[in-house]
Amino acid sequence: MEYTNLGRTGLSVSRLCLGTMNFGPKTTEPDSFAIMDRALEHGINFFDTANVYGWKLGEGITENILGRWFAQGNGRREKVVLATKVYGKMQEWPNGQGLSARHIIAEANASLKRLQTDYIDLYQMHHISRTTPWEEIWQAMEVLVAQGKVLYVGSSNFAGWHIAAAQESARSRHFLGLVAEQCIYNLMARTVELEVLPAARHYGLGVIPWSPLHGGLLSGALAKLAAGSAARTGEGRAADDLEKHRTALEAFEKLAADLGATPSNLALSWLLAQPTVTAPIIGPRTLEQLDSTLGTLELELSQETLDRLDELFPPVGNGGAGPEAWAW
Repeated sequence: MEYTNLGRTGLSVSRLCLGTMNFGPKTTEPDSFAIMDRALEHGINFFDTANVYGWKLGEGITENILGRWFAQGNGRREKVVLATKVYGKMQEWPNGQGLSARHIIAEANASLKRLQTDYIDLYQMHHISRTTPWEEIWQAMEVLVAQGKVLYVGSSNFAGWHIAAAQESARSRHFLGLVAEQCIYNLMARTVELEVLPAARHYGLGVIPWSPLHGGLLSGALAKLAAGSAARTGEGRAADDLEKHRTALEAFEKLAADLGATPSNLALSWLLAQPTVTAPIIGPRTLEQLDSTLGTLELELSQETLDRLDELFPPVGNGGAGPEAWAW
């Protein structure tokens, strides 16, 4: 396993991040335990979850699974850089979601209880709040940091200007502020290259891409459809984009075969080749899926291959950051 610093911090994390969103809804607790144990065997030390995962209001199903896994001991908690999130609805009452100081602190304590731990390594705001001032958000986060309950703060699904506003507010308070941004980023979703990635680079944030395989489309969806083994191409953005990008996907899967790689590993390797990316989030439902991702770290992409991928899945506008991507 390869490791890198999380943004401008001294914290070392694996170049692959274990996403746990399937734990509970799609992966049983015993299988989830086995996947997390195998992740540690592979050297993956970066785990990502959220209070809303499990998708039953207020239950924190996935966090509870992680908590019971940590409770088995043998250094599990000490080995893991644990990331979770706050923002989503956890109760029906008016203050049951968002980024008010009340909700941030209440949900941090609730997550700690479910996760059976004393601290959260990376506490991420799952979405921006358009109604809560940064002074309130940072005051709440400062309390949690001072109490030792949160070590680092991150964002998710922020625009570039949100990152700038957050960091300038934190700077005025002499607070570290954000250290990472978790955003959708893959060969088929490159909008963040315009402003989010430049903002992250400027302020020293690590970038943690979610949906690196675009809902399974970049995992060899066409071959799986032909074999009758496609599990996700009928869901969400995958279903919307499959026919639209069929020609590019056919060429992408052929390119992967020519390289002796799986499509998933090719897509993940492309992300790892992007200078702002810390660790793509992988969300295996089985041990076999987890094991297969390790080939990503052995795949080095030539400039010719990177150029070919840009041809198949072009960046937005002229490519790169704005304003040059859309202007002269």
